[in-house]
Amino acid sequence: MAVPKSICSQLHCRFMVLLPHLNERQRRLALATEARLLGHGGVRAVARIAQVSETTVRRGVLELEAGAGPLTGGRVRAPGGGRKRAEANDPALLKALLGLVEPDERGDPESPLRWTTKSLRNLAEELTRRGHPVSAPTVGRLLRQEGFSLQANVKTLEGAQHPDRDAQFRYINEQVKLHQADSEPVISVDTKKREQIGRLPMAGRDWRPRGEPVEVEDHHFFFSGPDVEQAIPYGIYDIARNTGWVNVGVDHDTSTFAVESIHRWWRSRGSLDYPKASRLLITADAGGSNGYRYRVWKGELAALAAETGLSITVCHFPPATSKWNKIEHRLFSHITRNWRGRPLTSHTVVVETIAATRTRAGLTVEAHLDPGEYPIGIAISNDRFAALPLEKHEVHGQWNYTLHPTAAPEAGPATGEANGVAHRRGTLLDRLNDPRLTGLGASEFDALCAELAPLQRARAQERYSEQRGGRQRRATGKLRGSKPLFDYAARVLLTLLYQRQVCSMKLLADMLETTPTCIGHLVHETRRVLEDHGHQPGYAPTRFTTADALMVFLDTAQAPSRTGIMSDLSHPNLTGMSCDDLEDLIRGLAPRQAAQIERLSHQRRGADRQSGSRGGVFPQKIGNRERVVLTVLYLRKLCTLDILADALGDVSRSLIGNVIRETRPLIEADGRLPAPSATRYRTAADLLASAHPNNPDTPTS
Repeated sequence: MAVPKSICSQLHCRFMVLLPHLNERQRRLALATEARLLGHGGVRAVARIAQVSETTVRRGVLELEAGAGPLTGGRVRAPGGGRKRAEANDPALLKALLGLVEPDERGDPESPLRWTTKSLRNLAEELTRRGHPVSAPTVGRLLRQEGFSLQANVKTLEGAQHPDRDAQFRYINEQVKLHQADSEPVISVDTKKREQIGRLPMAGRDWRPRGEPVEVEDHHFFFSGPDVEQAIPYGIYDIARNTGWVNVGVDHDTSTFAVESIHRWWRSRGSLDYPKASRLLITADAGGSNGYRYRVWKGELAALAAETGLSITVCHFPPATSKWNKIEHRLFSHITRNWRGRPLTSHTVVVETIAATRTRAGLTVEAHLDPGEYPIGIAISNDRFAALPLEKHEVHGQWNYTLHPTAAPEAGPATGEANGVAHRRGTLLDRLNDPRLTGLGASEFDALCAELAPLQRARAQERYSEQRGGRQRRATGKLRGSKPLFDYAARVLLTLLYQRQVCSMKLLADMLETTPTCIGHLVHETRRVLEDHGHQPGYAPTRFTTADALMVFLDTAQAPSRTGIMSDLSHPNLTGMSCDDLEDLIRGLAPRQAAQIERLSHQRRGADRQSGSRGGVFPQKIGNRERVVLTVLYLRKLCTLDILADALGDVSRSLIGNVIRETRPLIEADGRLPAPSATRYRTAADLLASAHPNNPDTPTS
């Protein structure tokens, strides 16, 4: 019997509205109900209108006629219905899957997916290739069934733990409670990761109009090199008040910058929040610019204590435990979250973004830009460090110490880099620019510096190009040109002092309160410029091993005793040649002596010098000039090695023997072997006295 079109239209509308809301069994029973109401031909008509199989409708009719009730547990199908799961059809599937996701524990260590991303699609493709056809959704279901889930890395491994790690944590906690009980300020300090300024991608996402993301650079190498703008946030977190203060530097993350950041916080916030404070507790990491090993950090804190009148106590967290520092998760994490997805295009953006950081717990942050210059290479002299008002605590004195506001009476008030050390360094450089040390008069030295300045600038640009990996693509981006610790003239002066062997790099570094590495790098670079220019500095007649001896010489012209001894040994009566001939011989051998020193150093190293390392030209005990004089005296057979050692007083016979063995081939190659002397001396006193034959006390040979 044909079903009228009006009824078919009504059924179509009814199915369109009702069927999408029913499950499989409910749809089947609903269609069977309509088919039974239509009578003969109803099954075919309902199947055609609902676009399902007639078999499905007939199954529903049979279920209705059988009087079957609802399935238990809200099931749609009876137990055992549907296809079998993939792991049931392929019992080896699950074992093969676990072998891929855990190659080190359960499966094959040579798995091809060991070093690739274990995505569901990659796992399904590899299983199919091994004879276990499966889909990506099934792989995901099996992994979840076995207790797997998508997880990121967790930073929990802290490396080798210090045996007193927990004891130091308890000590820090006790110090914090004691200071807070007395209403004294307690701050947590650290340097946040430095950021490059520019349209560079930042992690995270931010709300933007659809289809209008922030455009950033696709390569970072445009923002590499020494001239790139950078932001160095140094944070101070007040634990009791839940407030942050960030000093954004633009130069270098040094100990001087760290203490200056604390100084600026105290002037702008600390002194106002704690007007009656007499003590300050600082909790800091074990490394970085505020590391417990840095003497400059302690020296600058001593200067801050002397200026503010505060007793500054510092407690360092043990190594590899920086994440326990309060500032990390109470300030820096919120700053990072606040500037997510936002390129740091200028220092203003950095400062304003940090200052806008807020939390529901009440955190407020204040940020300021610090355009100051903080050159690297600064150190503290041994004498000044020994005079610091530093008191180590009984519990781990290397990590816990207090700097009192008053210094030792004999040392005077503590002075920091910005409050006198820089001026003292400049004054000392002026004193070291002495013709007796440099071998040049004032006008000659100025002329040499003027000639070398273009070469030094060219050499600096060459070094910058090597650091950038190519030519400069952008203009210098710093707020102002970074001023180095030593200008070009000072670099020339220090290089001349070193090459003329006036004193060692270590002595220069201690006098100028810089690191020997800093002196070594600038001498290495300026030495190449002097060689390109063709200047031969020669050797100074006087060598100094202590700063006091050098200062005494500059003040009174009193040279060390060894200088007088070498002057006597260089007398024509002993060397058999005039002073001019001796100086000519010394200057002629100087380049070959430097090459010989480098060759011997290469033999000791067993390989070439690493790129960027400095080459030494300064023998530790006997200078190059002294080597030539001692070799000439020995070749003339004036005395034995023991007498030469007794004459100098502070060197051994074997050392003089090594010096002669190394220098003799150079003199022979020059063709200037001295003639043997007819006189031989049996004591050092006789040898030295022979330089003054008119002296009535001169003994006979």
